Amino acid sequence: MNQANRNVLCMTGIKKSFSGVPALWGVDFALEAGEIHALVGENGAGKSTLIKIMTGAYRRDSGVIEYEQKSVAFQNPTEAQAAGIVAVYQEIQLVGRRTVAENIFLGREPHRFGLIDRRAMNTRAEEILERLGLHINPRSPVDSLNIAHRQMVAIARAISFGARILILDEPTSSLTETEVSVLFDVMRRLKSQGTAIVYVSHRFEELYAVCDRVTVLRDGRNIITRSLSSLSRLELVCQMLGRQPEEVSQGVTAFTGLQNSTDQPMLLQAEALRYKNRLNGVSLEMRHGEIVGLAGLLGSGRSETARVLFGAEPLEDGTVKLEGRLLSLRDPHDAIAVGIAFLSEDRKADGIIPELSVRENLTLAALPQLTQWGIVSKKRQIELVNRFMQRLNIKAASAEQKIHELSGGNQQKVLLARWLCKNTKLLLLDEPTRGIDVGAKREIQSLIAELANQGLGVLMISSELEELVEGSQRVVVLRDGQSIAELTGEQNNIKTILHAMAI
Repeated sequence: MNQANRNVLCMTGIKKSFSGVPALWGVDFALEAGEIHALVGENGAGKSTLIKIMTGAYRRDSGVIEYEQKSVAFQNPTEAQAAGIVAVYQEIQLVGRRTVAENIFLGREPHRFGLIDRRAMNTRAEEILERLGLHINPRSPVDSLNIAHRQMVAIARAISFGARILILDEPTSSLTETEVSVLFDVMRRLKSQGTAIVYVSHRFEELYAVCDRVTVLRDGRNIITRSLSSLSRLELVCQMLGRQPEEVSQGVTAFTGLQNSTDQPMLLQAEALRYKNRLNGVSLEMRHGEIVGLAGLLGSGRSETARVLFGAEPLEDGTVKLEGRLLSLRDPHDAIAVGIAFLSEDRKADGIIPELSVRENLTLAALPQLTQWGIVSKKRQIELVNRFMQRLNIKAASAEQKIHELSGGNQQKVLLARWLCKNTKLLLLDEPTRGIDVGAKREIQSLIAELANQGLGVLMISSELEELVEGSQRVVVLRDGQSIAELTGEQNNIKTILHAMAI
């Protein structure tokens, strides 16, 4: 049998744009019957778009999709499911108060004499669960099951459609190691029965444990499709990031004149931080006036670390000390009160309030200090805004211009100014220069260095390795929710960071 005939799905030259912005640039993807195929890539690589086209949630702009040697154009996910292409997403969509069997056959219940035939439904559900090697009572309410068993019920529901292709999107994000092992057993069983599985995950250990081939997407393009056994972890990381291990570009950022902070007092000490299964023992520390970079692939725990330090996610175990004082942060309000500030990577969702003015956005955190008897002092507010607009070179028609009308770089400067209005000691920056033009990017990098030289501690998360190497005195590398390397001096280089991410 030739390769083409082995493919249960063949997508060729798939293109998709949103509002004129390309998300996929002619992607090819082929899936063989009875294989587990990893689909990987960083944020914005195009994985979700490709899956949604595969399942009929999105319509492709151009390209060809052949399923079981026939050209198809699914109008919606229902058509794809009926044909045997089913996705199980990270957020499990089941009805908690219904039984396992009811969830498996929801909307497709067998009937007898006009009534739901519960005996037949339970029997058929039991047969599907048995096919997967699962010992779950089909009569149990779903909300009585743990997360792993709910995941299995979602897979059983997919199989009940007669799925020839099963798409699993980050299925282990909430599972323990033992539960992951059970999932892998189910996947191998389905593989042996001829089901093709598309497996989306950022965890390399899992990819190499269960997957046959891997397709890497980057910036909406298909970079490689290879057998995983022929690809080292370091090669896989480099393909995802578009780098070579020996590449080191110097002088491409505006971080200049960073002072030595080794003689400064300790600012932050975070030990063995744990949160769900996303942080599994992250430790780091920094001094006043120090910029510490946080490196890692998607899902390594970078953003979760920042959010836990800001009180936006609950710390389940571990300790956080600021200037030697043990903190117990219940929410961001507590973090702000002790001098911790956070700029999220999603500026539009978690940063700016689009319909408010530059003045209102900039002074949002400082309003308690600008208020007397419940009334905001407009005079003090304007004085503060004018000072920081000038200091940060914020380009706007006026302080009353709506912030959504500003460029991305100027929006980011407003958010920085918001925290500089406060007595900020520790600044957590998650992708501070993403999505802004080169000129504004260099201005912000220069500003970060200036703030550090004035004694502010900065924890900087960035996917751009040059930014971390040139803008940090130290880089802490995370992998699978753990801090696995701390790089300083000559060891703080792109090659060493890539090795630490992969090995």
